[in-house]
Amino acid sequence: MYVAFPVIEPAALEKVTGPLDGNGQLALVIWTTTPWTLPANQAVSVNPKLDYVVVQVSLNGELRRLVLAEALLEPSLAKWGVAEHRVLARVPGRALEHLQLQHPFYDRQVPVLVGDHVTTEAGTGCVHTAPDHGMDDFVVASRYGIGTLNYVDDHGVYRESVPLFAGEHVYKVEEKIIDTLSAADHLIWQGKITHSFPHCWRTKTPLIFRATPQWFVSMTANHLLENCQAAVKGVKWVPAWGQARIEGMLNNSPDWCISRQRTWGVPIALFVDRESGDLHPDTAGLIEQVAQRVEKGGMDAWFDLEPEELLGADAGRYSKVTDTLDVWFDSGVTHYSVLERREGLRYPADLYLEGSDQHRGWFQSSLKTAVAMNGTAPYRAVLTHGFTVDASGRKMSKSLGNVVSPQKVVNELGADVLRLWVAATDFSGEMSVSDEILKRTADSYRRIRNTARFLLSNLDGFDPETHAVAERDMVWLDRWAMDRAARLQDEIRQLYDQFNLHMIYQKLHNFCVNDMGGFYLDIIKDRIYTCGTDSLPRRSAQTAIYHVAEAFVRWIAPILSFTADEIWQCLPGDRKAPVFAAEWYSLPTLPADADISANDWQTLMQVKEAVNKVIEEQRNEGRIKASLQAEVVLHASPSMAALLARLGDELRFLIITSGATVVEQNDDALTAFGEPSLVKGLRIEMSPSDSAKCVRCWHFRPDVGSNSEHPELCGRCVENIDGKGETRDYA
Repeated sequence: MYVAFPVIEPAALEKVTGPLDGNGQLALVIWTTTPWTLPANQAVSVNPKLDYVVVQVSLNGELRRLVLAEALLEPSLAKWGVAEHRVLARVPGRALEHLQLQHPFYDRQVPVLVGDHVTTEAGTGCVHTAPDHGMDDFVVASRYGIGTLNYVDDHGVYRESVPLFAGEHVYKVEEKIIDTLSAADHLIWQGKITHSFPHCWRTKTPLIFRATPQWFVSMTANHLLENCQAAVKGVKWVPAWGQARIEGMLNNSPDWCISRQRTWGVPIALFVDRESGDLHPDTAGLIEQVAQRVEKGGMDAWFDLEPEELLGADAGRYSKVTDTLDVWFDSGVTHYSVLERREGLRYPADLYLEGSDQHRGWFQSSLKTAVAMNGTAPYRAVLTHGFTVDASGRKMSKSLGNVVSPQKVVNELGADVLRLWVAATDFSGEMSVSDEILKRTADSYRRIRNTARFLLSNLDGFDPETHAVAERDMVWLDRWAMDRAARLQDEIRQLYDQFNLHMIYQKLHNFCVNDMGGFYLDIIKDRIYTCGTDSLPRRSAQTAIYHVAEAFVRWIAPILSFTADEIWQCLPGDRKAPVFAAEWYSLPTLPADADISANDWQTLMQVKEAVNKVIEEQRNEGRIKASLQAEVVLHASPSMAALLARLGDELRFLIITSGATVVEQNDDALTAFGEPSLVKGLRIEMSPSDSAKCVRCWHFRPDVGSNSEHPELCGRCVENIDGKGETRDYA
């Protein structure tokens, strides 16, 4: 509705506009969607930077001279159905300050105030100002020394002292206010519109804003705000934007209202002088007495307390405060009630972590109370995570049927799958979860678990105290595996320090799938299964497996805690202390003068991948059934050939074929040998082996049957059974 506030002294307005012609009452026009707040009106606010006009109009046959923002003149006239008008004067908003207006139905004057909260988004640019019922109204009125009226009680009903509307409920008084305005001839226009309105999140019922007496923590006294702003800079914020978020909230932070009018909660145990409003002079001692009673009888010890029990004859002078503390104050002092009071904990906390809404809640209340009490932030680091949504990005809701129950996931897939989903998801944004996403997570978990199973199963019969091979004597591939694990561990440790869990998951998964499953573990199966039990090649592989497993179990322990505990109990050695008490495992790295460097091993991994691709093509064409049935010729550039030739006959073990020949070619000659491979400077020729298959190692070798005592075995297997056993240097 649009309501006229008459100018009490037209001459005062003419001082800033100049003489005004025209006819009809002079009035500023306000716009409101909450007519029930008009009884509490104490001012009209204008924007000092806007231009305002005095306009002559005719409404329902009556001439009026109305004041409103020039930018909102046309839409307002259109709303009122006014076809013709005449602008009588223009005036800047700041010139209207302190102009006195008549309240539209009460016998009181209300001033014009200026405030930047007035905009041209809607209305007239003249804002009805009721400090009791709006934050902007309260703030601007406070600057002018205008207080509150407290017209509406706790039940949304006008108090008995309110003229015209005493006893009326604010949601049922609308028609009466319209009639009152019409009778006073101050209603310009009224109608129904659709607009947003605050509602209770739990009951879904509409809310009203009401100014009431409260208890506050001053943010300016003792420089609390400045000290909080300084403390924020000494905290590690994850993600980094968390710092800017909380700084922005602190910069706009008013005094902190810590009281609530609820029937449950921590009481504000104070006694206030009925006349002066001052606290009882022995407030600290009284609070201690109340605390002792609460320890024995719970919170009701305060609510059931009669003031005479503590104040004696002075009880009549004081009123007992029945307010409760803001719940954020409760949680905000856990740095004192928990960290500083419990053995084994310390202040400040290493980490606070919660959802992104807690910059306004727990993070901020903890900061304010800690700085007030100790002068420092209560945490060294703060981690903020997003909220869970479904696969389509929708908020979890029972009505949508898209809620994923953690208990159901634990029961069906296991707790570690749920933990892995948390770690695998980038928590800095919304975290998508669904049955399909969890199914994929379970598949990833199985890959990690199967890697651990392979490592453990091949440590059977291995005692590191007795069987471990010295690093200098180990096969170079095994030394590479430990080097790869050592380098990965450095990355994982850094990522843990950064709380970058989803990157840890990606690196763990890649290590299991590619470095281990797709390369190292695939290659060493031959040594593990065909070499002598106590042979150097086999013990070398077991030594590497043992060291990798020791490191691996520590990597996954913070995420896959239950799985890590299982692995820990299966590893050789004393496992009385839990894995969670273990320090990072020390792993050796390749020396600078290694026969094959870490970069060379990376190239060899690519060569194996290229060979695997050709093998798969040959298998699909039906030319071979398994990789060991193949023999390959590797046409390589000089640098590539030099690397491959370094492995000698052991190259076939690396690429898992029965034969491997390296032919050096210049770049031009390479083009004559088949299609380009996945590796630059390499062409691959492959053909089925013509040799017989060894029944023990499954390699196709020309010397199968050369030993009459073992007609189905190759020479290597005969040596491993009856001789000293084969030697391995590289693979």
